[in-house]
Amino acid sequence: MKDIALTAPSRLEIRDLRLVLALAMARTTAAAGKTLHLTQPAVSRALMQLEQRLDVTLFDRTPRGLEPTQAGRTLLTSAPHLLQELNVLEAQLRGKAIPQQPLRLVCECYTAYHWMPSVLQALKARLPGIDLSIALEYTADPLGALQAGELDVALITEAPTPRSRHLGAKPLFFDEVVLIMSASHRLAGRASLTRADLQDETLFAAHVPTRDAQWFPQATFLGKRGERALHFQEVPLTEAIVDFARAGLGIGVLSEWLAEPHLQRREVVARRLASGPILRPWRLVWRKEVEAAALQLFAALESARPRAVSLPPTRLHSGSSRVSLKRPAGRASSTPEATG
Repeated sequence: MKDIALTAPSRLEIRDLRLVLALAMARTTAAAGKTLHLTQPAVSRALMQLEQRLDVTLFDRTPRGLEPTQAGRTLLTSAPHLLQELNVLEAQLRGKAIPQQPLRLVCECYTAYHWMPSVLQALKARLPGIDLSIALEYTADPLGALQAGELDVALITEAPTPRSRHLGAKPLFFDEVVLIMSASHRLAGRASLTRADLQDETLFAAHVPTRDAQWFPQATFLGKRGERALHFQEVPLTEAIVDFARAGLGIGVLSEWLAEPHLQRREVVARRLASGPILRPWRLVWRKEVEAAALQLFAALESARPRAVSLPPTRLHSGSSRVSLKRPAGRASSTPEATG
């Protein structure tokens, strides 16, 4: 047998990974203690000792509870996968089949199915022990299905996450919603568009925006009280939205990564609003009973989220803060506020 080079001893232990996961989900040491079957002082002491060993701060103490730092988020990204790898190794050593955790997943918006199935197929090797299935029948009400126990995980963009100790949630990424049109359209020569530009246009979208969708720029799309509403036409098929826009029948409203192939082929052009990019937040919501597997799925999806490159990077201003949108996108944990 060849010599095996031993790596340097790690300052991280298995119990540290479980501790950090419990703290990230519970957000308080007292609640994490219940998950870990430890007292609150024991959890606080374990966190302090871990941060001292690593010489980094893993959580900021805020009025809203514990918030992971950049170092904490890095650890949280890898912890579920490492713990699952140990479970798989243990099963192999004991000659047992790798335990499979079934996960029933659905997306609130059908557009996500353009990228997610192929991504999950490519990432199967990173999800050992997880038997993932898509539950399309719960698309209309994924949160209701989660609360009823009929679903395990949901990818959500608009519906508010209910406050429940039985559900966990984490922001996953933002995608940018753009306005697409024929290259010969009367507005194609504009660098950006205003509400006045859109007033006499038909806007084709998978969903007509409502005031409940907080991420939409309501002043532009919905207008102020008494203003004439923009003319939206609901079209549930992405290909049809692109076809209508390409034919010059109006303007399509859809995610940039859905329009990307058509932009690359120069079938249509994309424009932003003059007020700034429209950023739609996505988050993963799951039942607490399947939290470990859900966090593995979260890490896999976060690393493979859809990215588009046709539009140039932009900077938007919100008050005195500045948010940079880069390609590929950065972390989705901070929420730009320029689209409300």
